[in-house]
Amino acid sequence: MARLKDTYKAEVAPALMKKFEYKSSMQIPKLDKVVINCGVGEAKENSKALDAVIKDLTAISGQKAVPTYAKKSVANFKVREGMKIGAKVTLRGDTMYEFVDKLFNFALPRVRDFKGINPNAFDGRGNYALGLKEQLIFPEIEYDQVDKIRGMDICFVTTAKTDEEARELLKLMGAPFAN
Repeated sequence: MARLKDTYKAEVAPALMKKFEYKSSMQIPKLDKVVINCGVGEAKENSKALDAVIKDLTAISGQKAVPTYAKKSVANFKVREGMKIGAKVTLRGDTMYEFVDKLFNFALPRVRDFKGINPNAFDGRGNYALGLKEQLIFPEIEYDQVDKIRGMDICFVTTAKTDEEARELLKLMGAPFAN
């Protein structure tokens, strides 16, 4: 299943080397990690909601999700410092490539009225952020088992220095950018 990793070595890296005229193969940008984050607003009243999110993220990513905690107290949101308010998974290596392959080829095409992902969601340092409205687009999630539809944020952290390099890297890896 490490098809994307082999594609990177055989096709993506040489294409990037040629396009950006790197002098060393160590300059070629690569995907460093993928972070999947899901905030759970109702976790402060319902701890079962957080358990469901952790179970879903674990199924989607193939790696155990960990809870995230509030860094500051916010009275308006009734949140205290140290409360569990979400879950996240950081993927690296083969599991990262498997997830990215699954996301680009199976999950995103299942989104209703899908025209492509936003090509302008880069942060200026070569990282890309993608928001999803529902977890149902992943094949591991069964519709009957879902208690509530929740969205998630997916961040692609690359070693690219510019957004142009990162955009080309993700495009060559199969990211379906909108035109």
